[in-house]
Amino acid sequence: MANAASGMAVNDDCKLKFLELKAKRTYRFIVYKIDEKLKQVIVEKLGEPTLGYEDFAASLPENECRYAIYDFDFVTEENCQKSKIFFIAWSPDSSRVRSKMLYASSKDRFKRELDGIQVELQATDPTEMGLDVIRGRAT
Repeated sequence: MANAASGMAVNDDCKLKFLELKAKRTYRFIVYKIDEKLKQVIVEKLGEPTLGYEDFAASLPENECRYAIYDFDFVTEENCQKSKIFFIAWSPDSSRVRSKMLYASSKDRFKRELDGIQVELQATDPTEMGLDVIRGRAT
């Protein structure tokens, strides 16, 4: 099972959408899911650039694991506008054990496909990836 899990393919669309977010800022966030039938990571949801953090947090399922990318804009103490690309491994305590194992074993390989991630977060409940946590990790 471990070999099958870590052999999760990454759909080309995952990389394409990430590049669009990174280079053109086409999206505010991307939610990815593992499709167990296809044995690959696919794009589940794209967040428009106008959406905020609350929209992003609401797009993660309460009882299922996901990978997510969030493009966080902030202003530094020097008053510079900046952004950081966050990779969030969402693995709620209430999700299935098999699902948690699958996401955990595929994470590093998937992350390597997305070049340009600046901050990584692991979250098992919403408080671990709250806006204050994101803000704290960004600066």
